[in-house]
Amino acid sequence: MVPFPAPPGAAGGETMQNVAIFWDPQGIELDTLGKKKYLRVSDGDSPYISMSIRMLSIDTPEVHYPVNTPPSRHDADLAQLADWIQDGEAAVEHSLGEHLRPKLATGSAGTLQEDQGMEAARYFKQLLAEKLTRPNGSKRDVFLRVADRPFDQYGRLLAYMAPNYTAKERETMTRAERATFNLMMVASGWAAIFAIYPSLPRHADLMMIRDAAEEAYRAQRGAWADPMALTGYEFRMCVRLYDITAKVLAGKRLSSSERGAWISRYCADMTNGEIFYPQEYHRVPPYNRVFIWPSDVPKAVAGMNLVPPRER
Repeated sequence: MVPFPAPPGAAGGETMQNVAIFWDPQGIELDTLGKKKYLRVSDGDSPYISMSIRMLSIDTPEVHYPVNTPPSRHDADLAQLADWIQDGEAAVEHSLGEHLRPKLATGSAGTLQEDQGMEAARYFKQLLAEKLTRPNGSKRDVFLRVADRPFDQYGRLLAYMAPNYTAKERETMTRAERATFNLMMVASGWAAIFAIYPSLPRHADLMMIRDAAEEAYRAQRGAWADPMALTGYEFRMCVRLYDITAKVLAGKRLSSSERGAWISRYCADMTNGEIFYPQEYHRVPPYNRVFIWPSDVPKAVAGMNLVPPRER
């Protein structure tokens, strides 16, 4: 196994850090959808629907991006992007370019993303089969909890998802034993933390998922076993950066906002509350990252007592 580098500012063997930011949303508990995959109506005002769910606060490697394109199709493009970064042709700051370039230059960044995406999907299916099956072989329903923003721009329900244990079962279980699938995927290493304000878990749950993420990272579980792997969000932004750079080099005139559209979220370190500019997210260990849309930065600073970004 290739030695995995410690993240910036991390020392080997350090103990888990507490989460310094505090966020305790009420959220909304939803009735389970069970196995229903079609529209039905019980009376005049009670339709039942099934819908796509985007599991909150986590990000797995991609199997298709964009749309139905296999990530392996991007191998050559991402290797070309590595050259453009090396030659100063891409609109990426030096330190972020140095972070990304070795992973892109392998010539198989997309293939690795796709392979890991399929492994993550297989592991998730195994978790579902295991956790949603009762000891007697019958199937459990699913418990869903949404955060402050219930839907994303694609109409998917943003939710934390867990087996729907009975009250009697919960009495004998620890918080870890009744973990959400979101947390279990992070603990396996097949998902990275991708917490985006304001759709954050409650403080105690945020601490749990953060600690599970660090354990997976340091143990090189799942996708973290390969130091050349891009997280899902890094892969997506690199595909966008390639497209933008290709247009610029082909002579297409783009505005400064169009040139920078490949990366826009700020990143806060949940252990000390410091905010970093979008192209500085890599300075925060991957298990400490909380992302914030630019329009939400003022509210996040006030609501979570964050330290505003500073010039470096």
